[in-house]
Amino acid sequence: MRDAYIIGAGQTPFGAMPEESYRSLFTAAYEEAADSVPDGFDDADVDEAVVGSLGVGGRQLGLSGPAATEHAGLHGIPSSRVENACAASGYAVRQAVQAVKSGMADVALGGGVELMTDMSSDVTKYWLGVSGETEWERLTGTTFSGVYAQMASAYMDEYEATPEHLSMVAVKNHENGAKNPKAHLGFECSLEDAVDAPVVADPLNLYHCCPTSDGAAAVLVASEDVVSEYTDDPIRVAGVGAASERVGLFQRDTYTAISSSETAAESAYDQADIEPAELDFAEVHDCFAIAELLAYEDLGFCDRGEAPQLLEEGRTELGGDLPVNASGGLKSKGHPIGATGAGQIAEAFKQLSGKAGDRQVEDANVGLTHNVGGSGGGAVVHILEREVAR
Repeated sequence: MRDAYIIGAGQTPFGAMPEESYRSLFTAAYEEAADSVPDGFDDADVDEAVVGSLGVGGRQLGLSGPAATEHAGLHGIPSSRVENACAASGYAVRQAVQAVKSGMADVALGGGVELMTDMSSDVTKYWLGVSGETEWERLTGTTFSGVYAQMASAYMDEYEATPEHLSMVAVKNHENGAKNPKAHLGFECSLEDAVDAPVVADPLNLYHCCPTSDGAAAVLVASEDVVSEYTDDPIRVAGVGAASERVGLFQRDTYTAISSSETAAESAYDQADIEPAELDFAEVHDCFAIAELLAYEDLGFCDRGEAPQLLEEGRTELGGDLPVNASGGLKSKGHPIGATGAGQIAEAFKQLSGKAGDRQVEDANVGLTHNVGGSGGGAVVHILEREVAR
């Protein structure tokens, strides 16, 4: 198989954008991705496109891929939609990479879009809930905050973790998000703020939960045969791993790990031929604060039960051994479901290109992105590396 490279990536701001549509948001993300290609890019260069979206609110559930890409000016190409809950656009980028590696495309577009803030909270909860196990979770009233609260409770029972550790995740990610002009909640918060916030689903409070956001992201992937036409400083897709798990939390062997994340990471590390210790930064799926702690362990950053210690030691802060969620993560940057995974890759592209501004990770050469669907029913991990000029 051929090597695949990220040659451009872009995203809209994440937040409440009532004046936008899913078409306009996707077009804006694609145009930024095209503009970020160092040596220029033409719409006609795209051979295939894959768009990730849950379709919140029932917007154009059929043919939403072509609806978005045709509006962006990408005419006549194969265009399809991927739905894998919150991991939709992570999988969309994975499919773009597969198209390039297989030889079916020289340049493929993977991205995602979601519009979530123009509905009532009850309607939004319904659309979030469709990604949970239907019969025994969603239809019995369980929310995603309730599912992750169960995971948090189990984790704190099993290991030396407290609600304050959850709040430390929020403080770190808000500090990073305050440096990101595209973050939905781009402000800092104190530990006291994060500890004393109103309870959402005990032990999770408001500061332990990400917002629902509008937004889009797009990633351009090129083959080794054509990458030199676009850049002399390519970002290689060194490894991709994906896996599934039982959708319902009650169906699993443990509440304190997400096996799909672990399996996806193992596959990505094996493909990239690296160890977790070789990473320079990571963007992980912190839809709830407990999800970031689980990710530290599922992705091999530390042993089981050691995530709180990793956090306490500051090792995942900007300037630490392994900065995690320099973008602000889902907690501060925001979580437009269908756009989140591609947005993580857009952030990694910025970091590896040295263009992340005040949140730039020093000497960033290898990065990981981790995108989870629902409470772990699906997960996808990308490992990207900066190559020296050819």
